[in-house]
Amino acid sequence: MTVLCIETSTSVCSAAICKDSALIKQYINNEGSNHARLLPCYIEELLMFAREQSLFIDAVALSEGPGSYTGLRIGASTAKGLCYGLNVPLIPVPTLEVLCEAARKRLAMSDERAVMIPMIDARRMEVYTSVMMNGEWVNGEGAKAIIVENEESLLSLSDSGLSTFDCYYFGDGAAKCQSVFTKSNWHYIPDIVPEAQYMGILVESGKRKVESVDLAYYEPFYLKEFIAAQSHVKGLV
Repeated sequence: MTVLCIETSTSVCSAAICKDSALIKQYINNEGSNHARLLPCYIEELLMFAREQSLFIDAVALSEGPGSYTGLRIGASTAKGLCYGLNVPLIPVPTLEVLCEAARKRLAMSDERAVMIPMIDARRMEVYTSVMMNGEWVNGEGAKAIIVENEESLLSLSDSGLSTFDCYYFGDGAAKCQSVFTKSNWHYIPDIVPEAQYMGILVESGKRKVESVDLAYYEPFYLKEFIAAQSHVKGLV
């Protein structure tokens, strides 16, 4: 299965082609919010590469959020247009799962050894997060918006508690939590970002049920409603 993967949920923009869970080619930019300019270029290059290599795109995978409202909109609109044009299914992948896959690869860790806490910045001391143990979200729950005050802020996400496990937290919302996570069994992993290449692994793994979504009605997983800030441009209200 050849999958075109799109990741625009954070300040990092990436797109990749994966075949049978293996990365074939990826473009990535870590320099900030240039998604609307960069993503079409990445897609064009990848589709050209696929034609040259006689690769036929079977599906488009999209990192569905939560994350940046604008980034998610850019990714979703691009992915839907591609699916219409290529006549292939759209497969949404939760962004927190993409982060966990990135952390697993960095640590060379099996699911059985890791308590993984991906965090996406939601401004101030709020993050989008959940707790993954043994490769599954605890209590069967995905992302929630949590205001982080200390380790106990996350205890409600795990019935089993986290005091006896080594807990690894990462993502663009994790760095600001270092000052309040003081327990010795909590470990910060820097520079973990969601990348398109990890989506190919998740789409083809036995844990994910690959299903197409209705393109006409699909929306990204925003988790919170978008609130427009007051413009600081003179003359705009």
